[in-house]
Amino acid sequence: MHRFLISETAKHIGEKVKVAGWVNVRRAHGKILFIDLRDRSGILQCVFVPSAKEAYDAAQELRTEWVVELRGQIVKRPEKMVNDNIETGGVELSVEELKVLSKAVTLPFDITTDGMEINEEIRMKYRYLDLRRERLKQNLIMRHKVILFMRNFLSQEGFVEVETPMLTKSTPEGARDFVVPSRLHAGKFYALPQSPQQYKQLLMVAGLEKYFQIARAMRDEDLRGDRQPEHTQLDMEMSFIERDDFLDFYERLLIQLVKTVFPDKKIQQIPFPRIPYKEAMEKYGSDKPDLREDLPLQAGKKDPNLLAFCWIIDFPYFEKNDPALTMKKSEWTFVHNPFSAPKPEFMDDLMQQKNIGNIMANQYDIALNGWELGSGGIRNNNPEAIAKVFEIMGYDKKEIMEKFGHMIEAYTYGAPQHGGIGFGLDRFVALLLGEPNIREVIAFPKTGDGRDLMMNAPSEIYPKQLQELHIKIDANRSAKPAIKKATSTHPSVVAKSKLRKLIKK
Repeated sequence: MHRFLISETAKHIGEKVKVAGWVNVRRAHGKILFIDLRDRSGILQCVFVPSAKEAYDAAQELRTEWVVELRGQIVKRPEKMVNDNIETGGVELSVEELKVLSKAVTLPFDITTDGMEINEEIRMKYRYLDLRRERLKQNLIMRHKVILFMRNFLSQEGFVEVETPMLTKSTPEGARDFVVPSRLHAGKFYALPQSPQQYKQLLMVAGLEKYFQIARAMRDEDLRGDRQPEHTQLDMEMSFIERDDFLDFYERLLIQLVKTVFPDKKIQQIPFPRIPYKEAMEKYGSDKPDLREDLPLQAGKKDPNLLAFCWIIDFPYFEKNDPALTMKKSEWTFVHNPFSAPKPEFMDDLMQQKNIGNIMANQYDIALNGWELGSGGIRNNNPEAIAKVFEIMGYDKKEIMEKFGHMIEAYTYGAPQHGGIGFGLDRFVALLLGEPNIREVIAFPKTGDGRDLMMNAPSEIYPKQLQELHIKIDANRSAKPAIKKATSTHPSVVAKSKLRKLIKK
């Protein structure tokens, strides 16, 4: 007999079925014993009666969160016992056989609430338990639906999903890189990608024309409440387009996604407003303004179902360097991306390196309800112009060729005009679900200081590994205060202690 998902059981009244899952609740009414069985798809009331003696006797030991397999008949509930709040509220399982698949000690916290009352570090330490709660399970399911819609939409529009490398080259065009030492090439390092920026542009040089990827991006930057050392973005690029071609296309993607996956949400204005950077700063004091109108307030906040998308356009290409943060002699650095094209009317200024502070980039950001979601632009497909950008930033010709020669050379072989975007999926999903931060929509997030409390990472590695990687640790390095280990007689801690003893044996 194959296993039925709980959500399927209401369609099989009168039939014998097998179900499996976790004991969500156990309760007794006289001689009859009830459990609510939970699997990913829902909850099913299961009834044990004395006449099914073997199953009934075994059920006396059941406790919450035990994992069990049950066989029996799906029957209609008595009319007065129907629960209209759940999909299976009109039926129950009359249990004939019970098999305990796994026992569970008492959980370190309650998983029947939304979890917001629990210390977040405890939740993250036991994230595999935290994910059992309904809110987080639904968050991951909705995240899946968003990504699935994007994949299907883009595939139907002729895009090709391409995976790009996770081990790449460290180049000084963004935040600080995470670096990976090479065992085979002593003293040399890979970098983990901050985004697939260069690869997706090279795919356009290769003639792919329409690319996308659900990409992982890693940045070793100081973390804030709504940032993680690694995040997920919808990364895409298109050839033979102008700026407005791309903005029109991407709006259509987002509008259809909201209508399909979040039909209760309302987009305030279509097409999305397109606001020049200068106007946004003067009018709203922000390049990611919250444009929601003052609709009827709910709990003192603006209507949470209202989505006010907007594009910010016409960004300055360069901004003044902070001398304390750079070793470059130049006073200029890029605002967004050194591979952006200038707006066509500013190409001469770029090539002649004049009026630098007035050059505008063919760059755009998309914001939603006061949060930046993505950044993109039309790229610079002129190799000489790319080199000029780095010259303005203070790189000499040798440095330019060492760091970016592969890109400049690629553009000498003929490249179409192209552009795209990197769009933050974590933040987008969190906003749509009304969550307070992106950690609530990421399966296994890290703390604000970049620690994985569940895996205890980052951690030290064996001396042999350091030797193989040609790395020597400075014994005089300043060590951070050690994190106190939890000392508790909680059943879960006791169970771990027993597990350690078994492993040693």
